Amino acid sequence: MPTLFRFLFIIATVAAMAYAFMWALVIFVEPRPREISTTVFPSQTAPKTP
Repeated sequence: MPTLFRFLFIIATVAAMAYAFMWALVIFVEPRPREISTTVFPSQTAPKTP
C-alpha cells in the first residue's frame, strides 16, 4: 500500500506544479495587441446554391 500512496503523492505534486505554471503564465505574461488583416474572398461569403 505505501507504493500506492507514493504514486498518488507524485501525481498530485506534478499536477500542482503544472497548475502553478499555468497560473504564473496567466499572472505574469501580458499579450501584445496587434492588428491582423485577412483577405475574405466573395466565394467564401456567398450562399451556396444547390
